[in-house]
Amino acid sequence: MKPRLLLFVLLALLPLAACASPANPVEGQDYEVIPNGQPFAPLTGGNKVEVVEVFGYVCIHCARFEPQFAAWQKRQPATVRVTPVPAAFGGYWIPYAKAYYAALSMGVLRQSHAAVFKALHDTHQLPIQNASSQEIAAFYARFGADPDKFAATMDAPQVAAELDKARAFGMATGITGTPTLVVNGKYRIKLADPDGMLKVADFLVQRELAATR
Repeated sequence: MKPRLLLFVLLALLPLAACASPANPVEGQDYEVIPNGQPFAPLTGGNKVEVVEVFGYVCIHCARFEPQFAAWQKRQPATVRVTPVPAAFGGYWIPYAKAYYAALSMGVLRQSHAAVFKALHDTHQLPIQNASSQEIAAFYARFGADPDKFAATMDAPQVAAELDKARAFGMATGITGTPTLVVNGKYRIKLADPDGMLKVADFLVQRELAATR
């Protein structure tokens, strides 16, 4: 490689390297403060900090982020509540956002969550676009859900209400893409790389926990 071209490549990579592992996250660069931000749901019991993951099953970046985020979640103390919120952007995002809330209400979310990502992006057992409620429900039947009840729940008023709440949260916190992490409704993490996102999340979680002591 010619020296001038090598220098160009190295300079092009510098911004990526700089934001990949932020040792000291910077407001406006690594995260944004959300004016009048509120948690997605009230903090109750021993929970002091909420970390929302705005995600979409149809998002390949969310699928690749999921194992790392799940491992990060397991390391959190009981004072931290991690809340997935499906993005309700419209179009083919909506059926799977409905499926998330149907699975949550029917008690099959834990065993199906990672499997839906895999079925969409790895094995292609589920279609990303034009998925019907019945087609999605048939997949969730593998995890013990009654397919007819599941399809009906996807289209039920309570799921529509949950989608409205998710959509309102996304608008209030300035969500434009997925995955995005939001801490206590107050901070939206701007970084796109998984390591960077989680490092900034750790920083903000510790800041919020310290404020409650």
